[in-house]
Amino acid sequence: MKKRLLSLTLAVVMAAGALAGCGGAKKESWKVTCPWAPSGVAAMVSQKITLVAEAVKGDAATVNTWVADTKANSKELVFAGEGLFSITSILDPAKMQFDYSNFAYVENLYSSIFVLSADKGLGIENIEDLEEFASTGSEISVAVNGSTSSEAFLAAALFGSMGAGDKVKLVAYTSAAEAAQAVAKGETSFAVSHQSQILETYQQGGVSIVCAFDEKPLEHGPFAGVQGVGEFGYPYFRNRCFVMACAGTDAEKVAELKKLYDDILADEEVKTWLQDTMLLEVDTMSEDQVKEHIENVKNIVNEYKDIVTG
Repeated sequence: MKKRLLSLTLAVVMAAGALAGCGGAKKESWKVTCPWAPSGVAAMVSQKITLVAEAVKGDAATVNTWVADTKANSKELVFAGEGLFSITSILDPAKMQFDYSNFAYVENLYSSIFVLSADKGLGIENIEDLEEFASTGSEISVAVNGSTSSEAFLAAALFGSMGAGDKVKLVAYTSAAEAAQAVAKGETSFAVSHQSQILETYQQGGVSIVCAFDEKPLEHGPFAGVQGVGEFGYPYFRNRCFVMACAGTDAEKVAELKKLYDDILADEEVKTWLQDTMLLEVDTMSEDQVKEHIENVKNIVNEYKDIVTG
């Protein structure tokens, strides 16, 4: 799937006085670069922000260009997440001409809690059933979006921590939608996907939703009540979308941008739509929490990379 560059004009969502000029009335426009397929991100911001999309290839390459071309206090932002900071930085660091120090953290736009779905015919409805299946020594084929994706590492960490890592067969697809549909087509026994991408297949009765990659049961949407792997001591992480400014941008400006995003995310209409339609989480974070997340994912990558790359 081709990647896209999103230019998001933020002026239309600014409250009076936010990011204002000296006179208190002038409003500024900021462009935000999204170095992956827009999907949920585009859908979310399009309710509040004007989008312009262009084809771009490669997460790391896109951010490399952004870092090279963007100066402190430029009216440019970029999205980044654990895929770059925790996975690519370990598996293929030569692709990255930047590190976390090149950015000034603004806010976490959303968090996605991935779920594990299973072929309905397997009769696996919860983690207890999954543990029993993993103990049989059967091959564990899992559809994922990309061979070294967040989904791949969540699958490897879950089954690896169950002692079945040698039975895992990760089947990589070129889009998240294809990976989510693979189970119902009989191509794999399991899939790791965003909740929104497996919903239709689930509603058609082709799969069961076994568990969520979070610390506790899901609280919102059609999968509310699905068990979280963290309850059982298994590793997990949420998929996150960090909004970043260029390092060296004035702290006051970063704080104003953070408030802008926080105000949008605090809007009840946006929050409800995000949770109930996109099946994503409003999950604002401090920078310390961001760094903790990056390190947690790095630890998972280091521990289970042999399953993923082997």
